[in-house]
Amino acid sequence: MIDTLELTAIPTEDESLRADIRAFLDDALADMPPDQRARSWMGFDAEFSQALAARGWLGMTLPREYGGAARGHFARFVLSEELLCAGAPVSAHWIADRQSAPLILKYGTETQRQFYLPRICRAEAFFCIGMSEPNSGSDLASIRTRAEPRDGGWLLNGSKIWTTNAHRSHYMIALVRTSGTAADRHQGLSQLIIDLSLPGITIRPIEDLAGDAHFSEVFFDNVALDASALIGTEGDGWQQVNAELAFERSGPERIYSSMALVQCWLSHCRAMQINDAHTTAALGEILTQLATLRAMSLAIAGQLACGRSPATEAALVKDLGTELEQRIPDLLAQLLSQTPDRAIPPELLRTLAYVEQVSPTYSLRGGTREILRGIIARGLGLRSN
Repeated sequence: MIDTLELTAIPTEDESLRADIRAFLDDALADMPPDQRARSWMGFDAEFSQALAARGWLGMTLPREYGGAARGHFARFVLSEELLCAGAPVSAHWIADRQSAPLILKYGTETQRQFYLPRICRAEAFFCIGMSEPNSGSDLASIRTRAEPRDGGWLLNGSKIWTTNAHRSHYMIALVRTSGTAADRHQGLSQLIIDLSLPGITIRPIEDLAGDAHFSEVFFDNVALDASALIGTEGDGWQQVNAELAFERSGPERIYSSMALVQCWLSHCRAMQINDAHTTAALGEILTQLATLRAMSLAIAGQLACGRSPATEAALVKDLGTELEQRIPDLLAQLLSQTPDRAIPPELLRTLAYVEQVSPTYSLRGGTREILRGIIARGLGLRSN
């Protein structure tokens, strides 16, 4: 299946967006220090997201009747690439724009599309994803959160963990069990849209090693949901969530998480006129891997533009991409330690320290390496379960 990846170029009309986006970002982020830019798609700024929405840069792939720009996946790729490379704080709208909106467009009812999609495009509705659970980790098929049919709707009980921005989001799209037991694995799972302001919902932020609180635990205690909360067909949640994860795993955010650190390091090298063999080798290692991964990510954007669901290819890019993202802080720390007599700017040290602390999460979000490599093995026909 991997041989379906083909070299793909960004169409001229989409590439032309880049200049306007860069000009906007140069102005909007002029005073943002590099250690803040390093947070990028974990940086939450609702006003920034609304500024993007005002320029028509949210919901770019959605039809105009739902508030979108009716552009293709390449236009969104250009926007995402510029935002992430600049270190823009995109976390507020990111999940809703990247995967919740396409999921609702594909599987949702017309009422759901009319209600949620325009709000996503205006940066008025932020979403989180309810997948992982305590004692389940990345084994989504073993989840125990359950929605029972009640009075024309659903009664929800259970919990989710490592839920990005749950404490700041308006809605969650959750994978829950609507029939059977955890032993049924992929059978009996469904997706629900949950209004996080409903009674019976408790959200507890989790502070990470860097002092940030991106993740949360979410508890559901007899939460009453309308029948309209169901997305798609009851029992088809496993198939739907795999289609959703292809959007999550294939984008440029899987290769650019450490770019603010790279940019800061390069600025230091230019200022100090550092051009020794070790520095050149480190830059060459980063660029060669980055160029390959970018080409792969672009190829997947091409597949999405053709209406395909490249789950295996997306898992491969995510696995290899996060490996590079985690390699970058280790590589630069080793390089800087080789010249202890050379002064290092405080902003570079702060940025390196943050990325070193947070980089272990890169291979957790969107599926652990073990889960991803299982998907890749199945896609290649190397395993059947």
